[in-house]
Amino acid sequence: MKNFIFSNIYSLLVNIFLLLFLLIAIQNSQKKNVIKIFNIETIELPMSFIIGTSFVAGSLSGNLIYSILSFTNTKERINKFK
Repeated sequence: MKNFIFSNIYSLLVNIFLLLFLLIAIQNSQKKNVIKIFNIETIELPMSFIIGTSFVAGSLSGNLIYSILSFTNTKERINKFK
């Protein structure tokens, strides 16, 4: 359980750092697009922000899913030997 928490905290900190770096790097981005989510349009956002945030969100969700699956597999292996 301790390893599960530390790996998720480490991933969260790395992704927050990437997001902060992304926000600093896109200050002069000129190309902007609108995102449509369930027929609702957002404001014009820089294209690099859209791509960067989707990368960070995918990285966070992928790590969380991997951690959960790894944790449940470890518990199953421990219960198997009892």
